[in-house]
Amino acid sequence: MKNPLLILLPCLLLPFLPGPGFCDDPSPATRDMVGMWQGTLEVPGAKLRIVFRISKTPDGSLKSVLDSPDQSAKDIPVDEVLCKGDSLILQVKSVMGFYQGQLKQNGKTIEGYWKQGGMSFPLALARTDQEPETRKPQEPRKPFPYEEEEVVFINARAGVELAGTLTLPRDIGPFPAAVLVSGSGPQDRDEFIFGHRPFLVLSDFLTRNGIAVLRYDDRGIGKSTGNFSRATTEDFASDATAAVEFLKTRSDIKAGKIGLVGHSEGAIVAPMVANWSRDVAFVVLLAGPGMSGEKLLYLQGAEINRAEGAGKEKTAQNETLQKRLFKVVIAGKDTSEAKGQLRTILADAAKPMSEAEKKASGFSEATIEAQIRSLLSPWFRYFLVYDPQTNLSKLTCPVLAIWGEKDLQVPPKENLPLVEQALKKAGNAQYTLKVMPGLNHLFQAAKTGSPSEYPQIEETFSPDALNAVGDWLHRQVAR
Repeated sequence: MKNPLLILLPCLLLPFLPGPGFCDDPSPATRDMVGMWQGTLEVPGAKLRIVFRISKTPDGSLKSVLDSPDQSAKDIPVDEVLCKGDSLILQVKSVMGFYQGQLKQNGKTIEGYWKQGGMSFPLALARTDQEPETRKPQEPRKPFPYEEEEVVFINARAGVELAGTLTLPRDIGPFPAAVLVSGSGPQDRDEFIFGHRPFLVLSDFLTRNGIAVLRYDDRGIGKSTGNFSRATTEDFASDATAAVEFLKTRSDIKAGKIGLVGHSEGAIVAPMVANWSRDVAFVVLLAGPGMSGEKLLYLQGAEINRAEGAGKEKTAQNETLQKRLFKVVIAGKDTSEAKGQLRTILADAAKPMSEAEKKASGFSEATIEAQIRSLLSPWFRYFLVYDPQTNLSKLTCPVLAIWGEKDLQVPPKENLPLVEQALKKAGNAQYTLKVMPGLNHLFQAAKTGSPSEYPQIEETFSPDALNAVGDWLHRQVAR
């Protein structure tokens, strides 16, 4: 599953900082802070470029903005600039975070920490005159050789309005169509992650090749209404069903040729919808799990730890902690009691840590509370126990399932056999299973497959994977 740790997360505020642009020491060191400063923030599972642009106002005080190129975030206001001599503090209220650093004697580097969500991460900044690259090479640019329409459709059962984009070839319709279903976490219609827009690239490719595509913002995200935080995988399946129903009302969409393309959690959703609706003509599973969320998370954790160089002992400790936490989540009926049990487990896990280790790992009461909220969310409770075999074993429409060979989040070695086993049980004689060499969970060409590589890779979606999906779809819609 995709679970990016963005810097744009709730966190602790400084108890007090002076007003915007405050600087109480106009020393040479302070003046040397004017300029563009770039560093790389290393957080669990990812590396993110961070840029501060510090300038001087007409009255001589300092101001700044923050860019996060790998999240396509630019000109985020820095509300407080506090400096004294060679010390600097930058507070960013909109993300509830702040940077604290010290200008080194060479005047070219600042060493310090980014603090957010009760966590503290080292962040060294270097002076630079070069603008960071933000656009990924594969992202299509307008004008497109096809029609693009902003649409809104309704999930009447849930009382939710879903906003999306429908792209249509310029040939004479009606056209076969694919609904794109995103992975876990709050996703917009482009499935934006670490500066990449996989669904934008995929929809562009498919539409250029004669297939209409509907992609949409998750409920409660972007222009869609609803409450994302209270939704489960089954709720997202209800939304995807509404997308199919919407396409059925369109005269420019070919009846009987509407299918689903689901990525990661979306590949759990797609079989649900196909079993609910006879109008789903085909299903494409991109990095689809074949096991329960609980089993997948144990496997995922071990694979990522291995790729990041963690030893066997550390990996075993992490899995033991996961098992203790998940046992409470699965069994917990009384939320207040479950909270207490989880808090105790997490506190116990931190006892052997030194204060330096706690600081380095970002351990705090705030992080414990954030973890507890996540563990007890409706989505996580559902995901942990749901077994994809339930719907895969009833899926009889044509199925393409592909995985990246280096996918560490849904490893193909363990998941492909389970998906095949379920499809055989369903009596499905129209499935194709494929592992794409060298690709990761996002279908990028990767070195290790670790999520920490995602933002560093220029490629958004491997052409080989795009062609595998496109060629298979053409064979289905031509029938």
